[in-house]
Amino acid sequence: MSTVEISCVEVWREISNYLDGEISVELRERMRTHFEVCDHCTAVLDGTRNIVQLVGDGRIFPMPDGFSERLYKKIRERLSP
Repeated sequence: MSTVEISCVEVWREISNYLDGEISVELRERMRTHFEVCDHCTAVLDGTRNIVQLVGDGRIFPMPDGFSERLYKKIRERLSP
């Protein structure tokens, strides 16, 4: 039996569920097959996996002095008309 192809948009929509193991066996196989041929979606998968790991481990990374002020200044500058 052949696997039905899946689009990148469908993969992105389900990537979190894929990592959590909360999708059907059929969808998991379709996504796995897609990752074998799509470098972009594989990169999104790897990036999402890294973010989940970083956020989930509970570590706090101290920011350099003045970081928040510089960040907010840049955001205000970008949002100003």
